[in-house]
Amino acid sequence: MIETPYLLFLGDAPDQLAAKVAVGIKDWRPENAVGQYRMEGCKADLGLTDMSLTEAKEAGAKTLVIGVANRGGVISQEWKKVLVMALEEGFDLASGLHNLLRDEPDLVAVAEATGRKLHDVRVPEVEYPIANGIKRKGKRCLAVGTDCSVGKMYTAMAMDAEMRKRGMKSTFRATGQTGILITGDGVPLDAVIADFMAGSVEWLTPDNDDDHWDLIEGQGSLFHVSYSGVTMALIHGGQPDALILSHEPTREHMRGLPTYKLPSLETLRDTALAMARVGNPDCQVVGISVNTQHMSEADASAYLAKVEAEMGLPATDPFRFGSGKLVDALAAM
Repeated sequence: MIETPYLLFLGDAPDQLAAKVAVGIKDWRPENAVGQYRMEGCKADLGLTDMSLTEAKEAGAKTLVIGVANRGGVISQEWKKVLVMALEEGFDLASGLHNLLRDEPDLVAVAEATGRKLHDVRVPEVEYPIANGIKRKGKRCLAVGTDCSVGKMYTAMAMDAEMRKRGMKSTFRATGQTGILITGDGVPLDAVIADFMAGSVEWLTPDNDDDHWDLIEGQGSLFHVSYSGVTMALIHGGQPDALILSHEPTREHMRGLPTYKLPSLETLRDTALAMARVGNPDCQVVGISVNTQHMSEADASAYLAKVEAEMGLPATDPFRFGSGKLVDALAAM
């Protein structure tokens, strides 16, 4: 178990989106976020108290969590200096990066010398099966995006919270490092060997009550040439009954791909639904989740109304305006 509360390490994150792991923890488990540690040049800010390692330790923090999801998931030498100091200060370390803590000999040596723990949450701990495509009992909902990092996890978590509030049966199913650090369980999908990715999603969403919904954390995008594979595994392994389209309308290009434009919501709908109906012919697109964080409230409301009129589907920003419309759509199925 990863000990809480956390000191959230933002390193030298170039923007707020790069710190999405830390942002997710702060938004969904604020009681676990004692403060933030930022290095020189950091452009991200969670609005938490900036703390030194000593101050955070005195405030009760037990684990330093690397809250940055950089391209390639690497630990820089500048980061490593801080991580070593954190171990010496008495912190455990937790990371969801592809660059594993346990693969860094100097970190391993310091952890052993100080009696501290290294937690790599992006390491599969189960021998997952190959997908068999057999339809399972219960219901499943998956958010699919026009791009990476558009709010698919927030959509699922907001819907799960609303469904629980209504007394509906639901479970958030984490498939990435942020979701796993928030909930303590899940499948680190992008670290699973390709042949077993869809099978791991089947394993994550087993048979359940007929009126139970699994809210599956979305990953990547079918239209992102770097990360489309994880999305396809979720679509086929999850066999969703319902799809939520996720979009961030202020993006000028795909995340990390300046020469690629985002697809339209219509294109996402038609492509994702065709892929989903391979595994579940009854799948439906039931709603649209829009990340409006960079829009004024008036502009956001106007945009949502426009999308609803054009697409004929309920649209909301589930974090800003609530997920009620999306949950209503599931309840009506």
